[in-house]
Amino acid sequence: MIKNNTSRRNFLRQSTALALTLPFLGVETVGAKPPKAVGLQLYTLRKEISKSPEEVLKQVAQIGYKEVETFGYASGKYFGKTPKELKDLLSGLGLTSPSGHYMPGNLRKDWDTIVGEAAELGQKYMACAYLFPNERKTIDDWKKIAEMFNKAGEETKKSGIQFAYHNHDFEFQPIDGQVPYDVLLKETDPELVKMELDLYWAYYAGKDPVEMFLNNPGRFPLMHFKDMAKTEKREFAEVGTGSIDFQKILKNAKTAGLKHFYVEQDECKIAPMDAITISYRNVLKLQA
Repeated sequence: MIKNNTSRRNFLRQSTALALTLPFLGVETVGAKPPKAVGLQLYTLRKEISKSPEEVLKQVAQIGYKEVETFGYASGKYFGKTPKELKDLLSGLGLTSPSGHYMPGNLRKDWDTIVGEAAELGQKYMACAYLFPNERKTIDDWKKIAEMFNKAGEETKKSGIQFAYHNHDFEFQPIDGQVPYDVLLKETDPELVKMELDLYWAYYAGKDPVEMFLNNPGRFPLMHFKDMAKTEKREFAEVGTGSIDFQKILKNAKTAGLKHFYVEQDECKIAPMDAITISYRNVLKLQA
């Protein structure tokens, strides 16, 4: 966190740097243009991409997305392609993959090799996507997870990659009077382990993301923009059609430390490609 400095010279220098940085962080500024790189977590298109990665990624690029977050890494490949093959495919479409999702099993076996493959793809963040119920029964389990995350972060750091953790709602459910998410924040090194905040699940659990940013500034370089329907069931919804105030999130992006955000919709009532098109257009409106 940047220390306050009241000298006029430092104030002007910091203000200039901030003005140049804010548009890229997504913070609303006077005359700000739409974000240059709107991202998509490809899990939304999991059924489609398993059949034809080339065609799906082509459509994603045509919609206007510039960044994609991978999932489903297996045996050295992403969607059946080597890191180089996928990087070349993305590059040809004007896409990049700044981050990817990985499972706990990846962290426990051949993690150094996997990190090298992520680096070859060009990823700068590697996020643990999920923790299985049998791994997280007690607070001691969460402390062991934190230790595993620290070690994973040490390994990614060697390749210039930042490790992160992606939440659902179970991390906010107390165990013996303690909140697992708070345990993770406390027990992990802030330099080695960042957080990818899934906004839908945070709101679903009754959390205020802005309060989280204020309590842990700079800890949230990645986010999932996932909306919540204005219904009793609180289903997943296209960004901008639900109840989540994304403007509020973007206005506090600097405090969060936001670098990349990804549209995601776990389940769609309409064709997924149509859903992500609506979300993309509404994200642009947020910055109009």
